[in-house]
Amino acid sequence: MIHPVAVIGAGPYGLSTAAHLRARGIPVRVFGDPMVSWRSHMPAGMLLKSVPSASNIDAPQRGHDLVDYCDAAGIPRLVTDEDIVPVETFVAYGDWFQQKLVPDLERVRVVSVDRRGHENFEVKLDSGEQFTARAVVVATGLSGLDHLPHELAAAAPDGPAPTGPVSHSSQHHDLSRFSGRELIVVGAGQSALETAALAAEAGASVRIVARGKGSVRFGAPPWGQPKLRPETPFGRAWSLYALTYYPHPYRHLPPQARHFLVRRVLGPLGAWWLRERFEDKVRVREVEGIVGSAAVDGGASLAVRAPGGRREELTADHVIAATGYRVDLAAMDFLGDGLRTRIAASRGTPMLGAGYVSSVPGLYFTGMLGGSSFGPVMRFVCGTEFASPRLAKHLAAAHA
Repeated sequence: MIHPVAVIGAGPYGLSTAAHLRARGIPVRVFGDPMVSWRSHMPAGMLLKSVPSASNIDAPQRGHDLVDYCDAAGIPRLVTDEDIVPVETFVAYGDWFQQKLVPDLERVRVVSVDRRGHENFEVKLDSGEQFTARAVVVATGLSGLDHLPHELAAAAPDGPAPTGPVSHSSQHHDLSRFSGRELIVVGAGQSALETAALAAEAGASVRIVARGKGSVRFGAPPWGQPKLRPETPFGRAWSLYALTYYPHPYRHLPPQARHFLVRRVLGPLGAWWLRERFEDKVRVREVEGIVGSAAVDGGASLAVRAPGGRREELTADHVIAATGYRVDLAAMDFLGDGLRTRIAASRGTPMLGAGYVSSVPGLYFTGMLGGSSFGPVMRFVCGTEFASPRLAKHLAAAHA
């Protein structure tokens, strides 16, 4: 009996991987709610930081790029670096991609995966079904990886919640609920800056709290990029070119160097088009650090270390932590304990070999979960162009 490959996750990386496996004639079952992180965990009205050329979900055949969806939907083409992609358009593109290339997607949740014998995996679904897979691809993206620094967790002992004093930016789709309220957004990346701008446009009084002098920055517009450096989807720079188009050697770097580059390259920076919507509408408070937090009078208080080292208290009706995500195998509770302990990891992230395979033969990780092995480009949709065909090729050869 030929067992199928199980792909867990139906975002850009899961859909792209499944399409490449199907094109190779490999039986595959794909599980998840298509584009759920983009549909439900991004704020309404959000615009993608990525340019259109960096927003294509890789397919094994031509005709499935973002511009092809625009043509099929009868909407204006998004082509140049000055064209900005609304999140609603990107979600619709993902749905179109899924319907065309992964039409038999199963909208059920995988509740457990464990090793069965030496070659296969036992997969259990929330529908009650249980089956054997010859390989498993984990493409769960941001799901369950919200990062809340411990300094903010003190004000949210039961975890971040939209109705509590502290929440995570991934928990908000409609920011109009903050109209007329005092809001603090912690962070300096695109998520923090755009969340703050959207909340201000919805009628909130918003303040950004960011660590470090000059931490709130915006990128240069396409026409302001250096001319004598190579072009990439993220701007013109030799470092960006190397990390975008040559991620395979990245996994051979020392672990400390890999983790450093994942944090710093393509790090916190607002999109060029956001500056006008942000400046003069959102206050910025630069601090040396946040040292604590507390829930007070239905709101939240942050204890910060101001420039010069003095301690100050900042209060608001609500605090949104736009503090990103951390890959942590321990948070992937669908992986059985026996299986999880066999996965070689570095700082909680799986260490992957060629083809995105983990130390457990037949178990693959892709997308953001492969970032510490293949670099920062894995955090972006354009990383599917590198990851998906290589993963499918490796899996096909290993399980022929």
